[in-house]
Amino acid sequence: MTTPDETPATRKYRVFHRTCYTYDDEVSSSYGRCYLTPRDLPYQRVRETETVISPEPADRSVGVDVYGNIDAYFHVRTAHRALEVTTTSIVEVDPIDQGLVHSVAARAPWEDARPAVTGAVLVDEFVLDLDPPEITPAVRDYAAAVFTPGRPLVDAIIDLTSRIFSDFTYRSGSTAISTRVDTVLERRMGVCQDFARVAIACLRSVGLAARYESGYLATDPPPGTERIFGADASHAWAAVWLPGDRWLAFDPTNNKLVDERHVTVAWGRDYDDVPPLRGVIYTDASKSEIEVSVDVSPLSEVIT
Repeated sequence: MTTPDETPATRKYRVFHRTCYTYDDEVSSSYGRCYLTPRDLPYQRVRETETVISPEPADRSVGVDVYGNIDAYFHVRTAHRALEVTTTSIVEVDPIDQGLVHSVAARAPWEDARPAVTGAVLVDEFVLDLDPPEITPAVRDYAAAVFTPGRPLVDAIIDLTSRIFSDFTYRSGSTAISTRVDTVLERRMGVCQDFARVAIACLRSVGLAARYESGYLATDPPPGTERIFGADASHAWAAVWLPGDRWLAFDPTNNKLVDERHVTVAWGRDYDDVPPLRGVIYTDASKSEIEVSVDVSPLSEVIT
């Protein structure tokens, strides 16, 4: 697993996410819902954020979903052949909490973190399989090599992260959002969303609570470190629940625990809970194109 920076420090980023849809005929009405605003968390602070939609919506609102994510709704009634949604945020992110990594809960046997053992009913939904099911014999076999009896939870998570990083090839365009975990396991290739979903299925197969987290990854590494996959794109990773109602997030795509280079936007049980943007349009158009631009720019090296 990639080792942390020698002197990890809080970092500040300007996050820019632009999505543009173009159509070959006029769209008379467009409804949209987006998860593009980073979360305010104990280890992450959103200093500024703004979402601009063009054409200007006739109706729009911002709310909080069941998982505490910020979601925005809009309705564009102006006829248009292009729809553009741009969110710009200024975010500060702290280094990973070493107290969490070395906590009693993290160092205890992984079996002790099962919600069924601890009685933590509020996270039961993060243990349940999806519909259609993702926990298959192939998933159970892959997880069995990692979650051996009595192994400390954090050691198992680090091992799972490293195995996925080593066993799978990152290949853009090799999968779609609808690609099943079993297919990813068979092909041994995919993108960050696939690797997160493989990890989540493995965790749930042994009774652990796991969630899907979406966001961004800073792609300007400090001097001397290797280039990180997932540059200039939305990113995704996984997190496992620990007794005490804390979550340990890890990034199989880059073989590391989630740290100050990750900007968290939203989380849920799966990608379908937190897509960056989805909607419905009314049009006679037969073709459409989508263009997405993402930029995560460091505003300063260290925040004191």
